[in-house]
Amino acid sequence: MKVSIFDVAKKAGLSVVTVSRVLNNATTVREKNRQKVLQAMKDLDYHPNAAARSLAKGKTGVIGMIVTTLQDSFLDSIVQKVSGMLKDYGYYLALSIANHPTEEGHGRDLIQEDRVDGLLILSAVHEEPYVVELKKRKIPFVLIDNQIVQPSVSNVVVDNFKGGYEATKHLIELGHKRIAHIKGSHFFVSAVEREKGFLSAMQEAGLQPVAIEAGDFSIESGYRAVQKWLEEGQLPTGIFAADDFTAIGVVNALHEAGYQVPRDVSVVGYDDQMLASQLRPRLTTMKQPANQIGQAAVETLMKHINSTAKRSSTLKFESELVVRESTTTPRKV
Repeated sequence: MKVSIFDVAKKAGLSVVTVSRVLNNATTVREKNRQKVLQAMKDLDYHPNAAARSLAKGKTGVIGMIVTTLQDSFLDSIVQKVSGMLKDYGYYLALSIANHPTEEGHGRDLIQEDRVDGLLILSAVHEEPYVVELKKRKIPFVLIDNQIVQPSVSNVVVDNFKGGYEATKHLIELGHKRIAHIKGSHFFVSAVEREKGFLSAMQEAGLQPVAIEAGDFSIESGYRAVQKWLEEGQLPTGIFAADDFTAIGVVNALHEAGYQVPRDVSVVGYDDQMLASQLRPRLTTMKQPANQIGQAAVETLMKHINSTAKRSSTLKFESELVVRESTTTPRKV
């Protein structure tokens, strides 16, 4: 038998009016009661008629999300968190994925009039055109992991400077003095900030980097950097890679050349990709709070959609150092 709104009300121990208000994202419902209703809906597997509710509210019932790629478990975790939360709010998620991070204009179909009720933009490189267009069309939106923090726009970002600093400090505290960094793609502010954090930690310790190599958040760039250092006879004892994929390339190149991680060289990555704990040795890395980022983005967007956000906001989260098997004290020669 089909579950009705009355069944949800009975299960939650609340009135049908309260359930209806929750389904319509009313701001007058207490958070405790909203959670009761959402839990009752989940327990009963109740799915309200989104089309009918959207028509009644004059909304589409769809939230758009523009992403650079899904071939990244960190970004994928954010998308999954966003999707799950939007279901609780009664929205569907529509994705637009770029073929290349520098591609401009992807996702414009979502910005067309009456397509979505709001938009989330994740790790875009060229975000300014979106900002201009969305403001012009008065579509609520939130930038996630954006390149420029704009006071007039709501942003959800990570403190990549501190992350780079903490990753490097970990190597320094282990006793490493010959430390190198492999950068990420230059058009991402996260890569630039991680490099700045690296340099700050090195300067604070009175150390000079063995090398700073260009990279592009790829396994290949990590592999190439190590090959170059081996050819030059300038292999560091500690390496901070701008992301986990770069770190994998580093480990592969070292293993191929007969070096052991971490006995000969310690390696730190960034992002805590799913594969970081599956790599051997398991990778020490900086874990980004994907769930917190996704939740904050959705909650902020809902406030803008429901006109309860008094002003734009910037929420900044911190990464956490996860120490595994790829780092240790430098080998004594």
